[in-house]
Amino acid sequence: MHQGSHRDHEGAQKLFSLIKDVKIAMMTTVDSDGQLRSRPMWNQDADENGDLWFFVQVDAPVTTEISRDNQINLAYSDPSSQNYVSVSGKAEIVRDKAKIDDKWSESLKTWFPGGKDDPKVALIRVHPEKGEYWDSPNSTMLHLYGYVKAAVTGESPKTEKKAVDLSAR
Repeated sequence: MHQGSHRDHEGAQKLFSLIKDVKIAMMTTVDSDGQLRSRPMWNQDADENGDLWFFVQVDAPVTTEISRDNQINLAYSDPSSQNYVSVSGKAEIVRDKAKIDDKWSESLKTWFPGGKDDPKVALIRVHPEKGEYWDSPNSTMLHLYGYVKAAVTGESPKTEKKAVDLSAR
C-alpha cells in the first residue's frame, strides 16, 4: 500500500489541479430520512495530505447528517473550461481553534459574521477516497467540433473521463 499522500498519484494531481480554482463545491450528504441532500460550500485549498476543508456553522443540518453518516460526495463544475469533478470520501466535523485560525480568511465573514472566534464556527474535513474527472478540449473548439460532428454523423463529441482511487495512503 502506498504510504505517501494520495496527492502523489498522477491522476490525483490532475484531479486536485482541476478543483483548485473552483470556488464552490456542491456537498451531498444523507439526511435523517435516507434521502440525498446537497448544498453549495465555499471551497478551501486541499492540504498537504489532500484533505479538503469547508467552514460550517456547528448547528447547520449538514453537521448532524455527517455525524450520522460520514460518507459524502463533492461535485465541482467549471463550465468555462469544461472541467467537471466528483469526489467521494469520509467527512468529520473539526472544532480545533488552531485549524480554524489557519484556514480562516476575512472574506468568510460574509457567511460567518461573528468571525473565526464565534463558537459556532467549525470545519468539515473531507478525506477523499475516490474521484472522477471529465476534462474537455477548449470549449469553443468543442462546441464547433461537436456541432459539425453531430450534423455529419449524428453523434456527439466524447469528453475524457477518468476515475482516480484516492484511498491508498
